[in-house]
Amino acid sequence: MTKEKDIYHTIILGGGAAGLMCALQAGQRGKRVLLIEHNDVVGEKIRISGGGRCNFTNLYADPKCYYSKNPRFCYSALARYAPADIIAYVDQHKIAYHEKTLGQLFCDGSAQQIIDALTRDCEAAGVTILTNCMVDGVQKEEHFEVETTLGEFSSTTLVVATGGLSIPKLGATDIGYSLADHFGLNIIPCDPGLVPLKLTADNLETLGDLSGISFPARVSIGKTSFDEDVLITHRGLSGPAILQISSYLEDHTEITINLFPDMPLEEELFQRKNNHPQSTPKQFLNEHLSLRFARRLCEHHQWSVPFGEMSDKRIRVMARSLQQWRLPIESTEGYAKAEVTRGGVDTKELSPKTMEARKVPGLYFIGEVVDVTGWLGGYNFQWAWASAYAAGQSV
Repeated sequence: MTKEKDIYHTIILGGGAAGLMCALQAGQRGKRVLLIEHNDVVGEKIRISGGGRCNFTNLYADPKCYYSKNPRFCYSALARYAPADIIAYVDQHKIAYHEKTLGQLFCDGSAQQIIDALTRDCEAAGVTILTNCMVDGVQKEEHFEVETTLGEFSSTTLVVATGGLSIPKLGATDIGYSLADHFGLNIIPCDPGLVPLKLTADNLETLGDLSGISFPARVSIGKTSFDEDVLITHRGLSGPAILQISSYLEDHTEITINLFPDMPLEEELFQRKNNHPQSTPKQFLNEHLSLRFARRLCEHHQWSVPFGEMSDKRIRVMARSLQQWRLPIESTEGYAKAEVTRGGVDTKELSPKTMEARKVPGLYFIGEVVDVTGWLGGYNFQWAWASAYAAGQSV
């Protein structure tokens, strides 16, 4: 039986962004905290994020930028720990940063600066950090009993910050979902999120050899759309717009690409026909797209004659083809290429103010393991900080 002095107030499973922030908040409140990480160092996903510079938040993080079966769940946590709060923390540690685009904030130097700040502050707050420690099982009797490869530890509260299934090379596992299931909590089925897409064979035959070409576009599924770059790969499509829309696939099997979202294209093409009848579709497309891509579109659609020789119907069909390009999706690139996991612990099982499980007092779930998925560009880090703060102030 564990001695009373060996009982921690809080054990946190997972030393990523959410786990470290939660440990810091609880430690600074005077709680005796043990953080358990199965890798040999903490913060691995922080370290590789943003090309090694950590896109630590987004200035425009807002509940509408998150995908969940329960869209309103994230409101409370995001309101209580906003982008301004993590920016203040970064400023406090004199970590230089810059806005790259669309509100995305990156460290000027290295993501390691964020990890070092969090670990130093955790240590100063008395947090015990164990690395290379695998969790074998968790039971709840009088306390939470956590069996690990480094022994058994007890606590009055337990925080699960184990992340999702994305990036398995960093050791991602399903332990968070297993623990939720063990304690009777519902799980929203998981899928790769923010992930490149594989095209069907016929479309891959058309586009595959254009791998490396990128272009700006509006990519849509239903009423959801993103205006960013699309990158052609040898297996399909990637780039920010594709990663963004991938989180909204669900049962959809196709996406729609608008190559000219801000242009009255049909009107523009008729002007070409009337004012420059000898100009060709390839010349027009090459003004906006790479020559190889423009040529391929013309070959695929058989747009070979000058505008002056095209019928009005053909002009209208061309405009629709370029602004409503429907592409069937074969599948995603899977968790190996996914930035996050969509789905997870059902938010209806948790308190939106504290992240505590309604059925199991003292049990908390935070970060990616919860069914809250942010857009690309720092939104998921903001959710990690915000959900961690909520739990850290409650445990």
